[in-house]
Amino acid sequence: MVKVMMKRITLRLPEQQIELLEQMVDAGEFPTVSEAVRDAVRQLIERRAGRIIRDSDQVSFKV
Repeated sequence: MVKVMMKRITLRLPEQQIELLEQMVDAGEFPTVSEAVRDAVRQLIERRAGRIIRDSDQVSFKV
């Protein structure tokens, strides 16, 4: 297994969102709130990173 280096960030969320994340943990969907947030970030990156990379490639071709 490859060990991944992680950095800590500070994230502010509305109380209602934190409560829902905690409910997901309590329901067994995630082991921790941190893992739930990491999962959400992974999904966001999967959906949107390709577009960002394509856009940055287009900018470099225009130069």
